[in-house]
Amino acid sequence: MTGRDAGDLQRFIDAQRPLYDRLLCELRGGQKRTHWMWFIFPQIEGLGHSAMAQKYAIASREEAAAYLRHPLLGGRLEECTALVNAIADKSVYEIFGSPDDMKFGSSMTLFAQVAKGHSLFKEAVEKYFGGRFDDATLARIERS
Repeated sequence: MTGRDAGDLQRFIDAQRPLYDRLLCELRGGQKRTHWMWFIFPQIEGLGHSAMAQKYAIASREEAAAYLRHPLLGGRLEECTALVNAIADKSVYEIFGSPDDMKFGSSMTLFAQVAKGHSLFKEAVEKYFGGRFDDATLARIERS
């Protein structure tokens, strides 16, 4: 664990600020082209080993819930997920490339577990991963 509390979300807002409009254009065009995956579709802590992955890792179920409830970050996560879900006739690999396709699956697993029930995140898992949640993410959520 990083020791961050569930309210320490400013790092995401700061990272998204200069890039958000551009990444929306990328998603509307059906393909990620620049580097923003870590702070738009964050993963649970322990999956990524790069400095960026560690900086933007979600430390716990509580931090994921706080992210989802946050008026700016939660709304942006839903907006971006809806844009990805609306892309037709492309695989998750064609949209994100590797390894970002796997990061997307991990992020969707995390937020589907936090959101409970039917959600955009569960729809993404169903559409792009055959309904299969990421096992490594599920295991880390259980330990958080």
